[in-house]
Amino acid sequence: MTAPFAAAPLVFEHVAVGTRGAHALDLEVPARHSVAILGDEDAGVGHLGGYALGLERPPAGRVRVFGTVIGDLPEQDRLAFRRQVGYLPAGDGLLQNLSLRDNVALPLRFGSGASLKEIDGRVAVMLTAVRVGGVAQLRPAQANEEERRRAALARATAFDPSLLILEQPFDGLTGRAASELLEFARGGETAEGARRTLLITGQDLPAVVRRRIEHVYRLTRAGALELEPA
Repeated sequence: MTAPFAAAPLVFEHVAVGTRGAHALDLEVPARHSVAILGDEDAGVGHLGGYALGLERPPAGRVRVFGTVIGDLPEQDRLAFRRQVGYLPAGDGLLQNLSLRDNVALPLRFGSGASLKEIDGRVAVMLTAVRVGGVAQLRPAQANEEERRRAALARATAFDPSLLILEQPFDGLTGRAASELLEFARGGETAEGARRTLLITGQDLPAVVRRRIEHVYRLTRAGALELEPA
């Protein structure tokens, strides 16, 4: 590696994964890159997002986000720090008793000092950007899978984070929808690359999405990380 761990937005340092644990996971996710780690349940892929966010601790090793191990912070600092990281959990994580609009607005209402008018304006822009403005009044159970996923991604980007962690974000979606959501998640392009850094985890990727991701890895059950061919 050419840069120290702290230089990257997201770094896995000697993290124990997989059922066999023969290898430790070491990986830097470079700034403005999209990186996917694929593997089945026994490989431990589903835990990587939780490790990064400090929601759970790895059996060994640590994960740094912008140079910080979130799980080591006091609770209030940990909650505040997580606002720098967008998170889309497997499924969608939407609250069933709220509309799609209110789900997107929720983190802003409780985690920002913005006025209700400012929040409503930002939420309206985000819902339009992910193309669910017309169904924003529906509750998750009334919306289809694609609409729920679009709203969940809008919620994950509520604070316009520079790092996004996406768990199985494209499962059940058409190639067109998956491609649109990836471009929204990337946040547009700059001369240095995408506006945001992405870590995507899951079992597989649609071909149309894979072409837009700089690095795709396969995590084996032994914990070995293998770079897949372009």
